[in-house]
Amino acid sequence: MTWSLAVGSDSVAATKAVAEALSRVVRSGDTILLVGDLGAGKTVFAQGLAAGLGVSGPVTSPTFALMRQYRCGPGCRVDLLIHADVYRTESIDEVVDLAIGELVEEQAVAVIEWGDMAAPALGDDVLEVTLGPGAEPDARTITLVGKGRWHERSNEVHDALGARSEPVS
Repeated sequence: MTWSLAVGSDSVAATKAVAEALSRVVRSGDTILLVGDLGAGKTVFAQGLAAGLGVSGPVTSPTFALMRQYRCGPGCRVDLLIHADVYRTESIDEVVDLAIGELVEEQAVAVIEWGDMAAPALGDDVLEVTLGPGAEPDARTITLVGKGRWHERSNEVHDALGARSEPVS
């Protein structure tokens, strides 16, 4: 079973705010797949999520490193943010070799740019976040689709995002 929710964003700051609000409902073991074209705001979303988890310091796209790990702030219910970018991987086997599934089991949450490419290696317990273009240059439509373990958290996600969101199915 799945649910989906559409959220509008009219700026980079608003996209970060949506992700920061979402950080209030993430739990250890969660995987968030970021989907969208080049420049859609995937890294911006990851930065907002990191800020909400208390990560200090800059969060940049791990395009060439493939994966970075960040310690979450004191008092956060998640110890580690795993930020991956699988754009440069050439096969699903390379995604499997990153062992993201195993890493999130240890008090971590994973956010994966180009997540649609990694999805076959990660199972059904994911939140897929698609960033699409809006009417203005910095505007975005952010669609969240909860699957597996995310299914039962649809109300939590909706509440965390507040009036900025509307259920679409």
